Amino acid sequence: MTDKPATAAPKVAASLRPEHASPPTPHFEDSHGPQADAIAREIASLRGQRVAVAMSGGVDSAVALYLLREAGVDVVGLSLRLHDPDPDNPLAPRACCPPDDLQDARRVSEQLDVPFYVIDAREAFDAAVVRPFVRAYVEGRTPNPCVGCNSFVKLGRLAARARALGCTRLATGHYARVTHDDGVTRLFTGVDRDKDQSYFLFGVAEKILSTLLFPLGAHTKEDVRDTALASKMPVAHKLESQEVCFVGGAGAGGFVRRQPEAIGDFAGPIVDEAGRVLGQHAGVMNFTVGQRKGIGIAAKHPLHVLNIDADQRKITVGPAESLDRSGLFAARASWPAGRPSAPVRATVKIRYRDPGTAATVTPLDGDRVRVDFDAPVRAVAPGQAAVFYRGDEVVGGAWIEEGITT
Repeated sequence: MTDKPATAAPKVAASLRPEHASPPTPHFEDSHGPQADAIAREIASLRGQRVAVAMSGGVDSAVALYLLREAGVDVVGLSLRLHDPDPDNPLAPRACCPPDDLQDARRVSEQLDVPFYVIDAREAFDAAVVRPFVRAYVEGRTPNPCVGCNSFVKLGRLAARARALGCTRLATGHYARVTHDDGVTRLFTGVDRDKDQSYFLFGVAEKILSTLLFPLGAHTKEDVRDTALASKMPVAHKLESQEVCFVGGAGAGGFVRRQPEAIGDFAGPIVDEAGRVLGQHAGVMNFTVGQRKGIGIAAKHPLHVLNIDADQRKITVGPAESLDRSGLFAARASWPAGRPSAPVRATVKIRYRDPGTAATVTPLDGDRVRVDFDAPVRAVAPGQAAVFYRGDEVVGGAWIEEGITT
């Protein structure tokens, strides 16, 4: 569907006016990404070319579209329909990608007078994101569906439609940066560290990553919001999305319990580190490694979930210090700029908001890796993503299988 013409939008806010990756070195802190002037030059070089913009319905993708349009790029908006509303489980107030966001994306496209298309990806999303999410919880793991969605569904389908429409690039509103030099694509953090989303992109296939453009990578959220307000965009005041899009207001545990995979008797014992039974639980899908609240056991000192044994339906709990791990094993590794032939030094993040810990990352046979931390790391949760950084650069990432206890 093509948008109808709208009044020209105001000029970009001054804060967003335009102001390479170094080779690997032993000092992994020194790797920096492109700055605002380099990203602006790349956008300017696309003037007259057709570029697709992934439209989420939020302020970030709206401003990405606006910046490209202002630079003279021939833009089209693309949105994904990932799932339908569940009348029995209302969406969380700040969930990402709800069906209603399609209307906001359409309104932005209409205001900026650009073509707008919706791609039905519901079956693929259910098969590649929702069902694995449910199985992971039933099997005692803690999944990260947003990483999986970017890697296995969202960007692949958007890139395919972009190619079909004659687009040379696919732009998104992610706070991340990328360079394409000498046939090598490198992924970097966004300049705004509070909004950096590079963690969610480590698993994107190189053939897709090589086409991506991140117009917001060198800008802050405050800059982006100011530009949306100055441009009178219909989403300028929209709140940030923070919840998993499909689980609804009942949360992950409530969503999983309503799925066919979770039907049956999943009850079992809650035990301490010595194996003494402290109580009973209703199902392993209600727990994650590191969890403290909602265990349902009264104790003199706080108890945390240390281990989840889905086969025996057993939850082991204990003190926080028992969560410390010296390393981890992970599988399905991805290396945006290429697999290293030897161990590499990196800062490793085991969850999105983790500040990271210095470590040695050793590639193993196949797609597995071993990570040895310089200092113990707490609550290494199987099913989560471990992402490896050298300074600003994402050198790789993998899915955690198990922690290593010294």
